[in-house]
Amino acid sequence: MKQEIIIGTRDSQLAMWQARWVLEQLQTLYPQKKFVLRGMKTRGDHILDVALAKIGDKGLFTKELEVALAAHEIDLAVHSMKDLPTQLPEGLIIGAFCPREHPGDVLISRSGLTLEKLPAGARIGTSSLRRTAQLLHYRPDFNITTIRGNLTTRLRKLEELNLDALILAYAGIHRLGQDVRITQHISFDICLPAVGQGAIGIEIRADDPEIQQLIRPLDDPHSRATITAERALMRKLEGGCQVPIGALGRIKNNQLLLEGVVASLDGRQLVRDRISGPPERAEQLGEELAGKLIKLGAGEILKTARREFDLDEKGNCLSGGSRSRGSGTDYC
Repeated sequence: MKQEIIIGTRDSQLAMWQARWVLEQLQTLYPQKKFVLRGMKTRGDHILDVALAKIGDKGLFTKELEVALAAHEIDLAVHSMKDLPTQLPEGLIIGAFCPREHPGDVLISRSGLTLEKLPAGARIGTSSLRRTAQLLHYRPDFNITTIRGNLTTRLRKLEELNLDALILAYAGIHRLGQDVRITQHISFDICLPAVGQGAIGIEIRADDPEIQQLIRPLDDPHSRATITAERALMRKLEGGCQVPIGALGRIKNNQLLLEGVVASLDGRQLVRDRISGPPERAEQLGEELAGKLIKLGAGEILKTARREFDLDEKGNCLSGGSRSRGSGTDYC
């Protein structure tokens, strides 16, 4: 068995925190082994002046790590689960779904006002179409501004761009010790999270039983079941960065409860439903809920969203950096 294990990760502050957490868990389990972090930049890290929806979403923050993993340059790759495409490259698998942090979004408001109390036309920064659509459904008067960059950069832009507030994932804020900045934990009734949000995933080679056995203690059955269901829903809907899809799986009384939402880019149309069943049927439950959402109109919403995205790609997109109802601008 190898004595030195190389852990690959993005080199952002949050990604390095996650990878160090994995390293510490493994080092505690296997004190006789040496674990080494190898940070690298991905395509998504290099392109910071373009909305993610405009540069594609297939492995923007994972591909370079997966290439290194397939080439045996690293032994495992640590990802934010919400960055992992639902279709992995051949020969790679998710070896462990680590225990999930609270998956919701939070509001960071300069004035200390909650979503309900922010003034009409408040300027809110986010990099997510999912958040944009659900926020505009809740408050159509909001003016949504795209914010790219790592967590530290986005927090800085709150002041630099004179925004009223930011919407961010709680997990990242919490892991970097910035809880004091949180104004409000946003209710799931208002905004369902991204698929896999709050969870760390460990990707490995399918033909590497040694590493699979090594990381097995880090695999959390609840996280595996709930996120498998969410990813199955996303895969069935053929969703990605260009279309606003939210999902949340939870285990209660030994049942998997799964909620999903699909919304139009301007927030005017929104369909939402839920399903429940045994955790061992996680993938089937995700697919079944996707089918229910399609029957409620999700298919047409997604077609329209993709059509709008295509028009943007042909040059009809406004470049002012914000999105409010009817703006025609598309951001991830």
